[in-house]
Amino acid sequence: MALGILIQYKIMSSTVSRFSKTAGPGILFACTAIGVSHLVQSTRAGADYGLFIVGFVILVTILKYPFFEFGSRYANSTQTSIIDGYKKLGKPALWLYFLLTISSMFFVTGAVGFVTAGFFENLFGIDFLGEWTIIILFAVCVAVLAIGKFNALDSLIKIIAIVLVVSTVAAFSLTLYNGPLVPIAGFEPKDLWDISGIFFLLALMGWMPTAVDLSSWNSLWTLERMKQTRYKPRLKETLFEFRLAYLITGILAIMFVTLGSFIFYGSGEELPNSNSLFAHEIVTLYTQTIGEWSYVFIAASAFTVMFGTIIAVFDGYSRSLQRTVELIFTKNEEKIRTKFRTLYLFFLILISGGSLVVVFQFGNNLKELVDFATVLSFVIAPVIAIFNFRLVTGKFLDTEHQPSMWLKILSVSGILFLIGFAVVFAVLKFGSI
Repeated sequence: MALGILIQYKIMSSTVSRFSKTAGPGILFACTAIGVSHLVQSTRAGADYGLFIVGFVILVTILKYPFFEFGSRYANSTQTSIIDGYKKLGKPALWLYFLLTISSMFFVTGAVGFVTAGFFENLFGIDFLGEWTIIILFAVCVAVLAIGKFNALDSLIKIIAIVLVVSTVAAFSLTLYNGPLVPIAGFEPKDLWDISGIFFLLALMGWMPTAVDLSSWNSLWTLERMKQTRYKPRLKETLFEFRLAYLITGILAIMFVTLGSFIFYGSGEELPNSNSLFAHEIVTLYTQTIGEWSYVFIAASAFTVMFGTIIAVFDGYSRSLQRTVELIFTKNEEKIRTKFRTLYLFFLILISGGSLVVVFQFGNNLKELVDFATVLSFVIAPVIAIFNFRLVTGKFLDTEHQPSMWLKILSVSGILFLIGFAVVFAVLKFGSI
């Protein structure tokens, strides 16, 4: 009996050790996703349309799943990033990915940075700084990544993830206990099926749980984690870590919709369009359920979550652009690291500057900036989804590493879904001009 317990203990200890060496890329993905799509869009969805919107959140989370998983699958199976795979599809595919990334990165980073700046101003009460808040925030992100790179990002993001999960689950549990808000007399719910409602639905699903083109970041983070730990996990270990993080991401999205619905839906109030005022409302949403004593703690937690998101976005875009440029403009693989060793820092600075221009153009219009960035991500999603599907189901991946039949069916369904909604957007957008 003692021998059996000892054997079980060693097996469990070995499993935990392997998981700790594998864990990281999935957590980074979760923190990237949970920022704007959850704190902003999911809360707005619940506040404006109630729990009815939960079904769409679940649907899009399921249908997008394969394309994010394929990034991790491809990296583990080939020991190269899925961006390297785009090159195997042909130079035009790699160029198209490059152009899509360039066209969206300033708006995405700007939207995330704008929201983060709002939570930063709310936490420290420094909204008087104006535009300097986001400038300082971006400078800190660039400095952290330029100095610490992946090691700093990996360590920071795990702390942030724990804070986020604990605070959100606590607020959600207490909200369920208190029950939903009783609608005011004469309350009329918004119509989801008019033009503005459909555009919001597109914006919500564009970043739920996040943009499909960010799937390439999973593969880059998976490879970087292997390099950091000097441990090559088995495919099922990499997939387990990602699936666990993805599941948590989906559950938290439902929690945020519920928080918005139970506390705001039926109140007749509109969530503010100013980033700092919006942040204040979100923090107040938590404290109404947990207690006023928790305001500072929740404000700090919310900012920490958003800071983790923006720093992961900076790293993801800079890392993916660096690899894309290396593949496009360098033929000799051995010279890549020396010739382009400063590219990562260059892209950090470029993305920072370009995103600031976008933020300043949109002024203090939080909803317009976020909706534009999320809809843009949704429109380009089908292209990346098709690329990822081709790479893991054809000649570019060994048969034993390819996804199961049910996952292939889900992928085809997801591609048709993404194309369908992109067409709907185009028809509505150009039909209303």
